[in-house]
Amino acid sequence: MTETLTQSASTWPNPETWTGKIYDGTWITPASGQIMTVTGPLEDGTATAVVGLASPEDVAAASARAAATQRDWEEVGVADKAAIFHKAAEAAQRHAADITSWIQREVGAVSAMAGVEIGYGTEIINQAASLVAAPRGEVLPPIKPGQFSYARRAPLGVVGVIGPWNAPFMLGLRSLAPALALGNAVVLKPAPATPISGGAAIAQLFEEAGLPPGLLQVVPGDVEAGDALVRDPNVASISFTGSTKVGREVGRVAGEHFKRVQLELGGNNAFIVLDDADFEAAIATGLACSILGNGQGCLCIGRHLVHESLVDRYTTEIARRAADVHPADPRQPGVFLGPVINQRQVDHLTRVVDETVAAGAKVLTGGKPDGQFFPPTVLTNVDRSMPAFAEEVFGPVISIVPFSSDAEAVEIANDTEYGLTAAIFSRNTSRAQTIAKRLNVNKIHINDVTALATAWAPLSGRGASGNAAAFGGTSDLEAYTQWQWVTVSNEADVPGAFAL
Repeated sequence: MTETLTQSASTWPNPETWTGKIYDGTWITPASGQIMTVTGPLEDGTATAVVGLASPEDVAAASARAAATQRDWEEVGVADKAAIFHKAAEAAQRHAADITSWIQREVGAVSAMAGVEIGYGTEIINQAASLVAAPRGEVLPPIKPGQFSYARRAPLGVVGVIGPWNAPFMLGLRSLAPALALGNAVVLKPAPATPISGGAAIAQLFEEAGLPPGLLQVVPGDVEAGDALVRDPNVASISFTGSTKVGREVGRVAGEHFKRVQLELGGNNAFIVLDDADFEAAIATGLACSILGNGQGCLCIGRHLVHESLVDRYTTEIARRAADVHPADPRQPGVFLGPVINQRQVDHLTRVVDETVAAGAKVLTGGKPDGQFFPPTVLTNVDRSMPAFAEEVFGPVISIVPFSSDAEAVEIANDTEYGLTAAIFSRNTSRAQTIAKRLNVNKIHINDVTALATAWAPLSGRGASGNAAAFGGTSDLEAYTQWQWVTVSNEADVPGAFAL
């Protein structure tokens, strides 16, 4: 490799094993012989990582190997399977500092967000261990005397997982761990920006835990690799987390090939503050939900809908607090906001703010980038035609919109093609629950953060936020298995209609 890698605080997973490689149970050179150089937002032009660039041929080989090893995995005993997941969860905690280092270097996440990733990722792995022993079938009434009839949830076979860059560790595991636990093999294509925290680190955890070789394939790559994975005949299902634009294409191609597909896409989420809200809690939570993960999360909020009796006070206070948050190197202590992932995202945020201001909005704080850093930005006089309201912003930009009644709050919140998450702040929880029923989203939190998530609860989106195929809890059983009906008759008794 001719590229110069920046020095890392982490030597795990060992760069000597994965540099220039893809993973099929061990690290191998891709058939194409090509590499992919990754430069994180903190690296000033030097390479963060150099990995193998998987070609469509590499994806085909990975999928074939996964399919060949999956049958034996289905027969492994419950206790032995569960032990692998518990060991992987222990490894995630043991290597937490190294995983944090890679998340920060590849994504620019602050320490608190990296901690969320590792905590949630570990929870997902442990939840998968319990899923190994979950009941997955039912006894059916017989059609005729002496017959035994049952239906079981059988593994799909090979599940393709296409991960995002914004929370690569936990969102890769969110599909991968339950799919493996339910007897499938997995081909993981991490986002091009995060091949280590979203790929190599996960592979190393399961290798250390004793997962049989071949069951987990990691194919770092670009659009060609992702397209090949969606089309591959050995892949029965695709789990995709990412942008709505790409998700539409993934869903279209998967549908053409009769594949099951999970889509968790973008969000344009509303944070509703009613006139009886706990003001301090609403302000603190609203700001946190807007800058969480540097604002680059589908569960973050940009649209703050505030009752007209509170809006002036709310606007002044959140702008004051936002101005006190200064983006900086997330590896330094006490930093709450890190860099934007790349220049393309900086340009996107700049365009959204500039066009919104040109249309009549006012910037109270922030609004202009400083290199890779984009400060918390508070906008007022925002109407629903402006980009900051109408688009998924994916950055620390707050648009404040007043409302006068509960009905108007619902109408404004629902004025979007997205339907992922929302929060409502009110001391009257019955009132808030009434509003919640009328919101076109699949995840609502009253007096809490919009990004609340747990491995045992279903998370999905509707509209442009996804196809309502949920991740988490019992929904994983539905996502990664399929019904198989079996009847057993002691003696052949062919019905007359079938007799030749």
